[in-house]
Amino acid sequence: MATTRIMPLHTGKGRTESKAISDIIDYVANPQKTDNGKLITGYECDSRAVDAEFLLAKRQYIAVTGRVRGSDDVIAYHVRQSFRPGEITPEEANWLGVEFARCFTKGNHAFVVCTHIDKSHVHNHIIWSAVNTECDRKFRNFWGSTKAVRQLSDTICIENGLSIVEIHKPHGKSYNKWLGDQAKPSHREQLRVMIDQALEQKPADFDELLKLLTEMGCEVSRRGKSIRLKAPGWKNVARMDEKLGEGYSEDDIRAVLAGKKQHTPCRKTALQPEPPKVNLLVDIQEKLQAGKGAGYARWAKVFNLKQMAQTVNYLTEHNLLEYAVLEEKAAAATAHHNELSAQIKAAEKRMTEIAVLRTHIVNYAKTREIYVAYRKAGYSKKFREEHEADILLHQAAKNAFDEMGIKKLPKVKELQTEYAQLLEENRKDFSWLSQYQQSVW
Repeated sequence: MATTRIMPLHTGKGRTESKAISDIIDYVANPQKTDNGKLITGYECDSRAVDAEFLLAKRQYIAVTGRVRGSDDVIAYHVRQSFRPGEITPEEANWLGVEFARCFTKGNHAFVVCTHIDKSHVHNHIIWSAVNTECDRKFRNFWGSTKAVRQLSDTICIENGLSIVEIHKPHGKSYNKWLGDQAKPSHREQLRVMIDQALEQKPADFDELLKLLTEMGCEVSRRGKSIRLKAPGWKNVARMDEKLGEGYSEDDIRAVLAGKKQHTPCRKTALQPEPPKVNLLVDIQEKLQAGKGAGYARWAKVFNLKQMAQTVNYLTEHNLLEYAVLEEKAAAATAHHNELSAQIKAAEKRMTEIAVLRTHIVNYAKTREIYVAYRKAGYSKKFREEHEADILLHQAAKNAFDEMGIKKLPKVKELQTEYAQLLEENRKDFSWLSQYQQSVW
């Protein structure tokens, strides 16, 4: 499952373009949230200098087109993509974020994907430059873009076996409500649990119960005739009355302590998620219990018979009627699947390296004259302030070359040829994997 939201990034009041883009990049690329930067992936840009690259691209766009907007100009677009807790690994979430960004921008815009693991749910922050890689056009937010973002994200999730938010009503439901038992408990739910725990210790009277709540970290205060409670980590208070829940008002608790009433804990039952089922047949009885009629039952019986007939025909045509033969071919297909998966990962890693290297080479060439002038100016602070973005890009490129151990820069055309070959090989491997998954599911 993934919930999504698209947000244009403006300069805002009292912020420069540089400040606006650097603020959001500093937040999404926070090492404490991204496993020390391991869960950051850049496309057509270096994630370490992405803010400077976005600003340079915008200046080049203005130089090429001559189009200048005011403070409402969009520098970049930000999409937040959240997944159900425990359903996906951070590495898989990062890969899905990259796939989503590539498809949505059609590969025409530089972007960075930062996967955060500081919350109970893994989520991506995807930021792409409003200016395309050719610096001659800009991404324009369109009517219905939020729906388009959600549909594309849902499609990618379904293709990878993840759940999605199914909206049955026009207003849908909030993320916390959709998460159900896995969501963070509300303030009143937390207070009810604390009261249950205090009652389990069998306090002698109501004052002792309030003392137990205080020892648990709950703030207890009285205003007029009402008692107010505040659980740890919450700002507002909640009254100990009927709104706290049935059986949790002051009168109810006093009656329980006096032995006049039985207390029933109001706790959520943590439901264990059912394992995913792989079944080509329709469960007719389940559908009938869900409200389907006799007509659906007739259709389902015919559908199940056709599915079973197709299965037998497939096994007969491919000589798979013996279990040993079927098991052997399944093992061989699985081994081939794992081998192709490893090849795809290796190719994707190399493609990422090529994209970063190509970007650095282009940036190095574009900013070389400015850096030479900066050096001739004796590394003047004033000159650096005027050309800070270009100087940062040039230094980032030089540092990247040093880290890669590159002494002689390759030609961009050679890198593009290698990139195209790897992309074509990946398409073939993905095609086989897709057919394999369809045959399995």
